[in-house]
Amino acid sequence: SGEAFFCSYSRIAQFLDLIMVDNPSDEFYVRYYIGHKGQHGHEFLEFEFRRDGRLRYANGSNYRSDSLIRKEVYVNKIVLKELRRIIEESEMMKEDDKEWPVPDKIGRQELEIVLGNEHISFTTSKIGSFLDVQNSNDPNGLRVFYYLVQDLKCFVFSLIGLHFRIKPVQ
Repeated sequence: SGEAFFCSYSRIAQFLDLIMVDNPSDEFYVRYYIGHKGQHGHEFLEFEFRRDGRLRYANGSNYRSDSLIRKEVYVNKIVLKELRRIIEESEMMKEDDKEWPVPDKIGRQELEIVLGNEHISFTTSKIGSFLDVQNSNDPNGLRVFYYLVQDLKCFVFSLIGLHFRIKPVQ
């Protein structure tokens, strides 16, 4: 029974090594929210990644009596490294939202990122099309935001789709 304990403990240690980023003191957090309040109530999409690999996803809509969809999964450090690379290469941490459209009745978007000792938080209105980006007071900064959000959504939808596949690939 001592061997079984050691084997289990070893597997737990390997798992924890996989889900932790390389430097435990290196903070990492990403949260994105887009939503509005309208005739169907509060409709939104939100996801967050934490340093320990926890991905939380929520999609709320009351359209045709839809219910809230919540998913939670832990991703390994390879996935977190790729997420971090996407964010760093976007150069989003250099941007500022002071010239971006303010949230309105159409809706709002929020993006919060913590990378090491840098912490940024952006808030803007929903972007209907790329034309909204081009016509803004800060088209370059909003373009970075727009494309990063597209990449993050694609990344999250892929992870959720792969993990919660109805008929797993055999």
